[in-house]
Amino acid sequence: MLDAASTTRWVYSFGGGGADGDASMKNLLGGKGANLAEMSALGLPVPPGFTITTEACVWYYANGKSYPAALEAQVREGLSKVEKLTGKVFGDPANPLLVSVRSGARASMPGMMDTVLNLGLNDETVEGLAKLSGDRRFAFDSYRRFIQMYSNVVLGLGHDTFEEILDDHKDRLHVSVDTALSAEDWEAVVADYKAAVRRELGRDFPQAPNDQLWGAVGAVFASWMNDRAKFYRRMHDIPESWGTAVNVQSMVFGNMGETSATGVAFTRNPSTGENRLYGEFLINAQGEDVVAGIRTPQSLTKAGREEMGETTPSMEEAMPEVFAQFVAVVNKLERHYRDMQDIEFTVEQGKLYMLQTRNGKRTAKASLKIAVDQAGEGLITEDEAVLRVEPASLDQLLHPTIDPNAARDVIAAGLPASPGAATGKIVFDADEAERLGTMGEAVILVREETSPEDIHGMHAAKGIITARGGMTSHAAVVARGMGRPCVSGAGEVHIDEAKGEFHARGRTFKAGEVITIDGSKGEVLAGAVKMVEPELSGDFATLMTWADRARRLKVRANAETPLDARTARGFGAEGVGLCRTEHMFFDADRIAAVREMILADDEQGRRKALDKILPFQRADFVELFEIMDGLPVTVRLLDPPLHEFLPHSEEDVRAVAQATGLSAEKLMRRARELQETNPMLGWRGCRLGVTFPEIYEMQVRAIVEAACAGKRGGKTAQVEIMHPLVAKAEEMKLLREMTDRVAKQVQQEQGVEIEYMVGTMIELPRAALTADKLAENAEFFSFGTNDLTQTTFGISRDDSGRFLNAYIEKGVFEKDPFVSLDQEGVGDLIRIATERGRQTRPNVKLGICGEHGGDPASIDFCERVGLDYVSCSPYRVPIARLAAAQAALKARKAA
Repeated sequence: MLDAASTTRWVYSFGGGGADGDASMKNLLGGKGANLAEMSALGLPVPPGFTITTEACVWYYANGKSYPAALEAQVREGLSKVEKLTGKVFGDPANPLLVSVRSGARASMPGMMDTVLNLGLNDETVEGLAKLSGDRRFAFDSYRRFIQMYSNVVLGLGHDTFEEILDDHKDRLHVSVDTALSAEDWEAVVADYKAAVRRELGRDFPQAPNDQLWGAVGAVFASWMNDRAKFYRRMHDIPESWGTAVNVQSMVFGNMGETSATGVAFTRNPSTGENRLYGEFLINAQGEDVVAGIRTPQSLTKAGREEMGETTPSMEEAMPEVFAQFVAVVNKLERHYRDMQDIEFTVEQGKLYMLQTRNGKRTAKASLKIAVDQAGEGLITEDEAVLRVEPASLDQLLHPTIDPNAARDVIAAGLPASPGAATGKIVFDADEAERLGTMGEAVILVREETSPEDIHGMHAAKGIITARGGMTSHAAVVARGMGRPCVSGAGEVHIDEAKGEFHARGRTFKAGEVITIDGSKGEVLAGAVKMVEPELSGDFATLMTWADRARRLKVRANAETPLDARTARGFGAEGVGLCRTEHMFFDADRIAAVREMILADDEQGRRKALDKILPFQRADFVELFEIMDGLPVTVRLLDPPLHEFLPHSEEDVRAVAQATGLSAEKLMRRARELQETNPMLGWRGCRLGVTFPEIYEMQVRAIVEAACAGKRGGKTAQVEIMHPLVAKAEEMKLLREMTDRVAKQVQQEQGVEIEYMVGTMIELPRAALTADKLAENAEFFSFGTNDLTQTTFGISRDDSGRFLNAYIEKGVFEKDPFVSLDQEGVGDLIRIATERGRQTRPNVKLGICGEHGGDPASIDFCERVGLDYVSCSPYRVPIARLAAAQAALKARKAA
């Protein structure tokens, strides 16, 4: 009985006007293989070849890096087909077939994996190639390229070994470009290359073409797991389990003289989206020459050459007949794929060959323009245009970015916690950041880590760096909410606050020195670096209109300051999904009263202090409700433990005592009394409201008084009062009764009636599991997925950076669960809470307000589970709007 590996088809052929596969088979053939098959079937000039499937790669890794038994015979059969189509024979000294061996995953990973060209050359076949082509120089140029590439990719020798040999020959010959070397020169280079392999490895360069082929196939499979490929997959959420295909294709040569060339083209400009052919080519060259920067490529079009001020002829001018054929082919490809194409091609002695086509990578600006333009051209529908733009890419449009042409002196790297870029003077203290900020100085706040007490300094700073913390640390969350670029977890930054300096990569940077941060890449750079300001084009507004028409989920923002709220509304937010009142408590004009309340010995003392805070809190809400007129505003009552509002070091205690007139001894004693072993699970959230109801009573009063004032002024925000960290129905009942009692009392005092809702944040597994009981008194649930993830996994998000990367690398986690929602575990709790909550209260309003509210994959889950809204940082609102539209369109298609 045959096993599955013996009967599985591992190899698919293409070429000669036909193919075994097509563009729909990307999962099996990879993007490159599927598109080569499709182009072949379209009758385009594609050199024949075959694809070894991604399943073979998966088998390779699952079976100790070995090949399926049937693969060798299927590869031999694939080679035979190529031999028949080309009239050449693999390994034949007189009539050699040469092949390229390239990777090709189902998702485009440009430059991440390995390629070998000119495979099949050896000391005998190079002579055959020389005779067949009538060009000995071309043959030995190809051989030296093969030795260098194969030695690097398969044998593990560095490029430098060969570059030094080539440079020595050029110096000896007094030439600067490769094309100046003669056939005899290349023969000498080849001899030196082979000697270097023997010297470095202790064995000769492999001469048997079959051994060369399997060495290259193994190297491509191995490159799926190289460091750059793994990093790229993490960056783009590409699963390791997909594997890569291997494409073996007959070689065509762009280095056969002045009638040969090679190049790369985009059917539209990938930077701007302009509908004009864009790309470069080189005469008498092979593909790597275009991208390696060894020679300066030439423009494809005459217009492009003139714009760049180039004197060397464009392809349009140098090869007019081939260029006209090429333009016809690329136009056909864009119409066929209905998207901008990234194309690789070669011209061999005046004949055009297509080596690759794929949907081209593009900037967010270009992505918007191409999608909107193609919809306008009737090539795609408006809904398809919405699906074409990657939501996360909109970050590029919403923040200043570093000029891509600017020099980068990177001094440290961390996590890309909040996108955008900023330049400013180094500051180590939040108060100093605020002081300099009010004087108009641009500053970068550099901290070991941030706490809520640093909020004023963070607001004043242009950007933030922390040595510790992850993608959802305090610094990261707050920075994203403010639209400040942030690099968190920059472990290379060693701060010495006493000396007012930090050390990184052997260099020292003092307070007041200028640095730049790139929050999109997670890098810290020395000095001021040129920026590019964001431009929200008309295409942005057009696409957002189409997206809003398509989506079902509402999109709100996490906002507590007037600036946050206005920013959110400007980006199209449909309300506030999370107003964190504790951030308001840290303002300088009220922190003393907050501390007085914490230090009070009894309820009377606490109420006296709370009376001082009430006018400030009310004023906060009056302004917020005014900005959000007509929209819902969810206000979360005080959540963090009280000790966070107190100073902790003796120096800070003395400074606070001196500034406020409070007792230093009492401050220190109270800070010690309130200190908790595990504050995240301690005396916080609604536990404060149950034990000290006067705190929540003051907040409810401030909210309702502000709403009454707004109604009198013709402003009607939809008020939603949210109690955090509720675990039991009894807590919810107690808090609901208190809320209604205070609200009723205020309305009677004001002589104004308002509508309001009372609900809870679902942050604990128990709350999710007993949602039916909570819904008896809660009119809405907001899933606080930051804490729900912590409490479900038992992982502290602020400390998880120490081990999460290892977990991701070892495949325990596919993604950071604090960045993208764990749909299997945390998601199941959300599903359960949704179903049970609606059993009790069918119209219970359901939303999500953790950082996941701005993550496209998490938003897709929210659409599928039937939530009513998502809430995210103001600067992520457009991303969430687009992601919600895409989720709705996919759900409709699946239905």
